Amino acid sequence: MSQDKENTNANEFYLRYYIGHRGKFGHEFLEFEFRPNGQLRYANNSNYKNDTMIRKEATVSPAVLKELKRIVEDSEIMQEDDSKWPEPDKVGRQELEILLNDEHISFTTSKIGALADVNNSQDPDGLRSFYYLVQDLKCLVFSLIGLHFKIKPI
Repeated sequence: MSQDKENTNANEFYLRYYIGHRGKFGHEFLEFEFRPNGQLRYANNSNYKNDTMIRKEATVSPAVLKELKRIVEDSEIMQEDDSKWPEPDKVGRQELEILLNDEHISFTTSKIGALADVNNSQDPDGLRSFYYLVQDLKCLVFSLIGLHFKIKPI
């Protein structure tokens, strides 16, 4: 984990999440990021059955960014430390990077298959905060992407 106090705007916000692995279908991953200007970038790469990479970009409103900040703050993830979390392995890795106000944090851990993996870790409380935050973030992103790119029948 790295925490850096930076001379940034007190309202600046950035969030990036990545989960992926390298396997028999190559580098497969899901990644999304929210930028301070409201830009949401999403990428999903799966080579299973020759699928192609999906890339989407959208701009979210200040209200969405405000809600995203609230979700992050309520999770209390900024107080966590990933030093006792499982290291990335052949199964895969997860990364979460957040810049919130004047605090920057970056987490790296292995893929979490189930809540049992969290409960059996050396830091179940911290990893649980990460696990549930990631679930909330994925739901939000999938909802935003689904709403923005909905195909409207004629």
